[in-house]
Amino acid sequence: MLKLISAAHLALIASLSAGSLSADPIAVRQPEGRIHGFLVIRDTGGAIIATGELSQFSNGNRVTGQLNYRFKDGSVRDETTVYTQRKTFQLISYHLIQKGPAFQSSTDLTMDVPSGQVTVRYTDDKGKQKIESEKMKLPADLANGLVPTLLGDLDPKAVKTVLSMVVTTPKPRLVKLEITPAAEDTFTVGGSSHKALHYQVHVNIGGISGVIAPLVGKQPEDTHMWMVGGSAPGFLRSDGPMFDGGPIWRIELASPVWSK
Repeated sequence: MLKLISAAHLALIASLSAGSLSADPIAVRQPEGRIHGFLVIRDTGGAIIATGELSQFSNGNRVTGQLNYRFKDGSVRDETTVYTQRKTFQLISYHLIQKGPAFQSSTDLTMDVPSGQVTVRYTDDKGKQKIESEKMKLPADLANGLVPTLLGDLDPKAVKTVLSMVVTTPKPRLVKLEITPAAEDTFTVGGSSHKALHYQVHVNIGGISGVIAPLVGKQPEDTHMWMVGGSAPGFLRSDGPMFDGGPIWRIELASPVWSK
């Protein structure tokens, strides 16, 4: 089937696709502040495979968030996000470390958004350490480490919201996230019923690679995320892959278990 698609047609499709996915930074509707909470990651069978701790603090309009996961197999995923929240959310810097048997390869991604410097340190298939460093034109709607935060401030009337994200392949690459609202779901707390806002997050690879990806099985699975709405929106749950080619994992809030 690939042979039937000419390079000219691919280029045309890619240019039309890229032109239709422009995006703007998300306006600040609910300023972020201090957070300290706990999460768990479950596999498709419901077993807990990792525990996480989230902390966030603000200094004026500058916010720093840290999310650390520790897996039962010894794997580690640490994420540090720094952003500002004046009229819009603006990512300043981002640092992601993931290593261990839970991941296909060890990755260390650092981004300095104002300068556009992106560096990826990773291990190749032979276990050798490699470095990819590029100067990139990073857009104002960059969402690395910010997706749950931004979901709480989306325009409720928006049919679709498009954001940008840098992913590693292992080279750094800019993709688009297409976020669409789905039907509301219901959950209960202590027997009391509540509504959850359900969003579907689709990764649009873009360009010729994006056209070919679904045909050769490279298109990432969509992620589904649930948020509690109201005057203080917040994250509830997500189902999706954590890395390229990864399995579907569920991330959800956790409650402390007290010793007797």
